[in-house]
Parts: sequence; C-alpha cells; structure tokens
Amino acid sequence: MSAFKLSIIIPCLNEAEDICATLTPLQALRHRGHEIILSDGGSNDATLTLASSLVDITTSGNPGRARQMNAGARLATGNVLCFLHADTLPPEDIDATIRLALTGSAGHWGRFNVRLNNSRWPYRVIEKMMNIRSCISGIATGDQGIFVYRDVFENISGYKDIPLMEDIELSKQLRQLSKPICIKHQTLKTSTRRWEKHGMFHCIFLMWKLRLRYFLGTPASQLAKHYLNNK
Repeated sequence: MSAFKLSIIIPCLNEAEDICATLTPLQALRHRGHEIILSDGGSNDATLTLASSLVDITTSGNPGRARQMNAGARLATGNVLCFLHADTLPPEDIDATIRLALTGSAGHWGRFNVRLNNSRWPYRVIEKMMNIRSCISGIATGDQGIFVYRDVFENISGYKDIPLMEDIELSKQLRQLSKPICIKHQTLKTSTRRWEKHGMFHCIFLMWKLRLRYFLGTPASQLAKHYLNNK
C-alpha cells in the first residue's frame, strides 16, 4: 500500500459522559496524519461541544447508526475506513496494525477481537465466544472496529440503511469479496454498560433472538421495534 490514511468514523448520540474518554487517546493518530470523523445523530447534550476540538470533521443528522456511518464515510479523505463505537477504545497503534493486516493479506476488510471492560469472569467467556463466532462465521459486529478499503465500501454502497443489523448486512456483502482479516493479537476494549444496566443474560438472549429472527427473514424495522421495547 503506497499511501495509507486512516479515517476513523464514530457514530454517536448523547455521549457527553464518555466521548472525551474515547477521543482523547485518538489524538496521536491525528498527529500521524490520520483523521477522526464524528457523525452525530442529533444529540441534545454537550457531545458536540466537548468533541469539537478532538475531531477533524463533525457531521450531524438524523439518528440511525447506518446512516450516520455512511454520512461520515462520505466526508472521509482516507483510503481506509474504520468504524468505531463511541464507547470502544482501540489500541494506540491501530493505524499500524490495520496497515500491516491489509498489506499482508489479500483481504479487503477486517475486524478486531474485543475485550469487554468488566473484570467479572462471565465476560471473559462472552468475549471469547464473540471472537470465535465472528472468525468462524465471517460476520463482524459494530463493536469489533470493522475496517475496509474506502473504494470497496463505496462499491457496495456502504451500510444498508436499516435500523438494526446493519453490521451483519455489511459483513455479508464484504464476505462475498474476501474473508475478514481477524486481528487477534490486538484487541478493542468495549464497554459493558448496556449489559450492566439491563442485565447480562437478558441482553445476550435478546441479541441472539433478534439475530435468529433476522436470519429467518424478519424485517429489520420490525426487529428494531422489538429491540427498543426490550432493551
């Protein structure tokens, strides 16, 4: 890869409590010539104010992760995109890790193993199962830091504009081009705040049920309503 510029795209909505903790460690990437794009879904708290000096580009529009990430991707100037959740912390050398992974492989895209930020032992089991499942299935979830060549992302028209399961749809399209590069030696640390708030087993059961129903043909719009009513 003769030229390499990474565009990290972060969709967010009312993340004032955590956004600085996510963005501050990424400043070294900006100094190395990469860019951070914050794609807001209409926050009514101080998210944008707090983030303004910590990102290169800010865009704001209607909520919905798929459309927010697509909006950020349209503004990106890097030749590699990485989609990062607002409550997820990447390794400090994520740029070098992604570049090495792409140049050392024929793959067009990839994702990271995750490390959940709760120290309780059940979370070690959960994260291990998440990482194994993803590598075997070739399906990545949004909190695994999906990265992809920008031209490849554009050629498949980006994320499908659906209210849920957008990461699964993207993975299915990209999987037709190549298997995902599974980065295992570096991990993303992702928050368990939703599981702690709503209950670990409740959240796990809910997401597995939703994914099964989606696999069986239930429309994403219907699943999104069920998710909102049960999260």
